[in-house]
Amino acid sequence: MNIRFLRYTVIFTGPAIGYISLTQLGWWTWALPIYAYLIIPFIELFAKGSKENISDAEEDMFNTDRLFDYLLYVQVPIQYLFMIIFLFAITEPGLTLFEYCGRVVTFGIACVSLGINVGHELGHRAKPYERFMAKALLLSTLYMHFIIEHNRGHHKRVGTAEDPASAKYGEIIYFFMVRSVIFGYISAWKLEASRLQAKGLSFWSWRNEMIRFQLIQVALLVLIYYGFGLLGMLSFMASAIFGFLMLETINYVEHYGLRRKKDDRGNYEKILPTHSWNSNHLVGRLMLFEISRHSDHHYKASRKYQVLRHFDEAHQMPTGYPGMILLALFPPIWFYVMHRHIAKCQAR
Repeated sequence: MNIRFLRYTVIFTGPAIGYISLTQLGWWTWALPIYAYLIIPFIELFAKGSKENISDAEEDMFNTDRLFDYLLYVQVPIQYLFMIIFLFAITEPGLTLFEYCGRVVTFGIACVSLGINVGHELGHRAKPYERFMAKALLLSTLYMHFIIEHNRGHHKRVGTAEDPASAKYGEIIYFFMVRSVIFGYISAWKLEASRLQAKGLSFWSWRNEMIRFQLIQVALLVLIYYGFGLLGMLSFMASAIFGFLMLETINYVEHYGLRRKKDDRGNYEKILPTHSWNSNHLVGRLMLFEISRHSDHHYKASRKYQVLRHFDEAHQMPTGYPGMILLALFPPIWFYVMHRHIAKCQAR
């Protein structure tokens, strides 16, 4: 059996601990948030990252090994099962506010780690059934437009002023979140309108994915309302919002302060590994399907998660993604750490 594949089974610890959060009371309702935002960052604070890359022969083997794909596919039923458990758990009578919030945050973590992160990986695949699974996962966090804006917008405009998901140097994360959510959504509509126009189709055509996405998302909310009432629907929306705001926090961390240069004709330079922050810290890499090796992902978006590489020239984060997400939520500390880190990287 492929030993490398087994490493990624650590992802199942998240749903397992999340199940405890959704079925137990008291402090146990915060088990997954504590695991994701305290225990993992603490481990990565002291663990060294690995710069190891697989060989060309291993890459060929891993690219064709379906076990890596199946590990992604199984996250779809897990996420929807988790959503159903959450809806029953959040409408359980007698919950305290403390327990209620713990369960909302718990499913919010599932929305970003399974719904968006795995949806992101599958959304870069070419096979129709994989892209269908990507949209199904993004539906679970009400962020279906992400597949349009991210693939056709962010990957072309990353590191530029035109990209809503690339944080400016000195930009406070909370302002960035608002800007990225609003203008990313607007951008998705514009990108889809341009695609339809190029095909000679009307904006109001059923081929407009943005229109279909809105209808599907509203249909899901109506279904939840009829099954679990107003509390169930609003709680689901709160978790979904938490999920996509955590995504925007990751966007903030991934490209903060990095900009592509323009030539004399006003054209941006080619996207390079230096235009994304990279992290080789192993725990975060495994828990997030290698998204923290973000430099290679932007250098060649078609590369599957299991073959993403380390580049010596890529800027390395001080710690792993979970820790950097926490750090970003405290702007003065973030600026103190990152501005010195950026200066050190630029001086190399």
